[in-house]
Amino acid sequence: MDKCASRIIPAMISVVIPTLNSQAELARSLAALVPGVVEGVVREVIIADGGSQDDTPQIAEAVGARFVRAAKGRGPQLAEGARAAKGDWLLFLHADTVLEHGWYQEAERFIDESARARRPQAAAFRFALDDRGARPRYLEAMVSLRCALLRLPYGDQGLLISRAHYERLGGFRDLPLMEDVDLVRRIGRRDLCFLRSRATTSADRYQRDGYFRRMLRNLSCLTLYFLRVPPRYIVKLYG
Repeated sequence: MDKCASRIIPAMISVVIPTLNSQAELARSLAALVPGVVEGVVREVIIADGGSQDDTPQIAEAVGARFVRAAKGRGPQLAEGARAAKGDWLLFLHADTVLEHGWYQEAERFIDESARARRPQAAAFRFALDDRGARPRYLEAMVSLRCALLRLPYGDQGLLISRAHYERLGGFRDLPLMEDVDLVRRIGRRDLCFLRSRATTSADRYQRDGYFRRMLRNLSCLTLYFLRVPPRYIVKLYG
């Protein structure tokens, strides 16, 4: 894993979370951000909502998060959240992903290292699932292998990137799927750091669809994307 240096400057992170009827998982994701807010690392949390009909807006209001409305779709929602953000650094995080205790300290060290190197970089967290047994551990190992070989994290690992670098790259594009892979490819292998802190994501879709079936579907979608099949067609397979 990449190593980061000691702190030299305070970080000011805007966390952007896309939501759509996310009341079941959002509170846990937000709770993990509280220590970063208390320590002054997290400047704001922005909920970019795609039209929730549940209590997602009320949850956002209760914790003091900024609530913005966006066109439905993770790509447009992330882009809208980024436009509303005020921090020098952006952390894109899924609503069902919970960051490990102490994540903000490692994020600070990464930001400081980037400043020392005077080189634009981005970082993703270590993938984990909130499920027990051999199957989730096997999937975690496969994701770790993918990241080591291809330097290709998905959005459920979070993405920490400076606002300036994000804007230079053109930000998230209006894609119905693969918006995370699209941006990571523009960042490039050499400019991507993998942090040790875990980003633990809900295993609901794997439990519902079956681990093997969901893994095969994800791999099929990625393969089609690299074969230049338009995401509007891939999204039908993703489900």
